[in-house]
Amino acid sequence: MPEIAQPHPLRNAPTSPGRMSASTVLWVTLAVFAQESVWNFYDAQVPAELRQYLTSAGLVGLIMGMDNLLGVLIQPWMGFVSDRRARDGRGRWAIVLTGAALASIPFALIPWTGDLPTLMLCIVAFAATANAFKGVTETLVSDYLSPAHRGKAQGFVKAGVSLTIVVSALISLLVVDRSITLAFALPPVLMLVLLTTSWWFLGRRRSMAVAEAKAEDEPTDFSSPWAVVKEMVRDPSRARALLMLGIFCFAGMWSALRALMTPYGTETLGLSRGAAGGLALPGAIAFLVCVVPLAYASTRLGQIRAIRYGVGLFVVGLFIGFASPTVPGTVVSLIVTSIGYATFAVNALVALWDLAPSRHVVGTYTGLYTVASSTGAALGPALLGFTVDVTGWRFMLLDGALFAAITFVVFTRLARRVTPAA
Repeated sequence: MPEIAQPHPLRNAPTSPGRMSASTVLWVTLAVFAQESVWNFYDAQVPAELRQYLTSAGLVGLIMGMDNLLGVLIQPWMGFVSDRRARDGRGRWAIVLTGAALASIPFALIPWTGDLPTLMLCIVAFAATANAFKGVTETLVSDYLSPAHRGKAQGFVKAGVSLTIVVSALISLLVVDRSITLAFALPPVLMLVLLTTSWWFLGRRRSMAVAEAKAEDEPTDFSSPWAVVKEMVRDPSRARALLMLGIFCFAGMWSALRALMTPYGTETLGLSRGAAGGLALPGAIAFLVCVVPLAYASTRLGQIRAIRYGVGLFVVGLFIGFASPTVPGTVVSLIVTSIGYATFAVNALVALWDLAPSRHVVGTYTGLYTVASSTGAALGPALLGFTVDVTGWRFMLLDGALFAAITFVVFTRLARRVTPAA
């Protein structure tokens, strides 16, 4: 392998002057919104389809978690393929549009299936094809926006993604009971229309990635995603490996908190199942309100430092909930933790892009982000759940705070190893 240029400790300095293009952010956000709207409806309604054939909630949950496993296997490779296309000047849009078209077919056929094997075939086909372009779409942020503006753009992207829950809920509320086949047809049609619109305004532009590639001469001949991983592991600073560990830890604790909050509400707070499920709503609103301002503040502060403060806020929120095991105390706790998570959500992927050894591997790094976050999301609920089995539900938030404190230590060490560019 040729010698790889070592990354700057943290490349936060703008590479191109000027203000962030609002239209570019709009169309990139629209593209990510389009694909996430399908995933949200998938998560909301596919379990009900499976329940027609399966009585075990565990089996339903296992099947619904399969897309995370496929993402771990598929996204790094597709990110690597899209990096090669971007480096050659062909861009990533062909993968995005082709993948969306292919994924739409099995998704729309889900309500037409009449038995479990056919339903499983559609589920697997959708999950595989949708994962093939999911990370590639998210990487468009790095193609059309300079490093100085990516953090701010991610704030708008995450705000847009949070609104897909509203779209999914409206389709479920207004269409599902009238026509389940129409309900499953609407999200892929919406996705294709919005992605095509985004491509129309962005796809034929010369991307920031291509322009920067022509302005520099970086040796980036990685032969496979494994070569990218090996280069990351061999990095003497260990900064990227630490960041991947931090992503794994924080994604795990956030996923655990979401997965176990409803039973915590019923067991500790004495709420009904419905009321306990609604505890997350104030936190979701806080996330939506704060995510864009946090993105702008993080650009000035630096992504790693911002994440560290966000993890600290997350820990404080969990301590608040433990100290006040009441409905108001838990709501305040979830608002604080949601703001802490929002800081992580808008900065983690951008920080990983900034630490990449080359702009030509950001798609692969997006896939590696999926590996870390999906693995953490899969293992986090089980780890916290086993801890609750030992200590009891009353101590769940304290257990979570102790695990989150480990994440804080990881980002504290990482912050000492990276410094914003002057």
